[in-house]
Amino acid sequence: MLDRWTMPLTQRPLLRLARWLAVAGVRPDQVTLLAFLIGMLALPLLAGEAYGWALVAVLVNRLGDGLDGALARLTHRASDAGGFLDIGLDFVFYAAVVLGFALADPAANALAAAVLLFAFIGTGTSFLAFAIMAARHGLDRPHFQQKAFYYLHGLTEGTETVLALVAFCLWPGQFPLLALAFAAACLVTTAMRLWGGYGTLKALTGKAG
Repeated sequence: MLDRWTMPLTQRPLLRLARWLAVAGVRPDQVTLLAFLIGMLALPLLAGEAYGWALVAVLVNRLGDGLDGALARLTHRASDAGGFLDIGLDFVFYAAVVLGFALADPAANALAAAVLLFAFIGTGTSFLAFAIMAARHGLDRPHFQQKAFYYLHGLTEGTETVLALVAFCLWPGQFPLLALAFAAACLVTTAMRLWGGYGTLKALTGKAG
């Protein structure tokens, strides 16, 4: 929901960083992989209840997630392969953070973590399934031309997800409540995407399944 406003604000500082990396000869996929590996450190850090360090890992990962795309566009290395790697590793990272909280305090956090992972399945699959169909029909990405995939809007997008992960780390004792609230928002997003995607594709094809 917030991405259409936050993403334009982040592009200029990301481009500055990307220029430095380009001069150093760093490739976009290298940024993607390094950001993922740093982000995955959040899993053991959260399991060990080192929430401050886990927050650092989360923030570095999210910085890298924006930086790889900026570098790819700057160096004309944007590719379907890079976009696929980026979104695939993003979903693994999101799940790892939630798992980390479940491992930190199974008695208090496991159920809420399971519900949130269930909700993530809905947002992820609806996002990617529509992206496949959008590519097949040649649909444009009106607000997110820098994205590798068609970006179907929802209540919870990248900005909201980052804010949720940060909130989890800042207030770990409130993880069950925060996770369930975010899961509810994710389920609303799933419903919005399924309804909107179905309607869009039905209008294009003139057929219902």
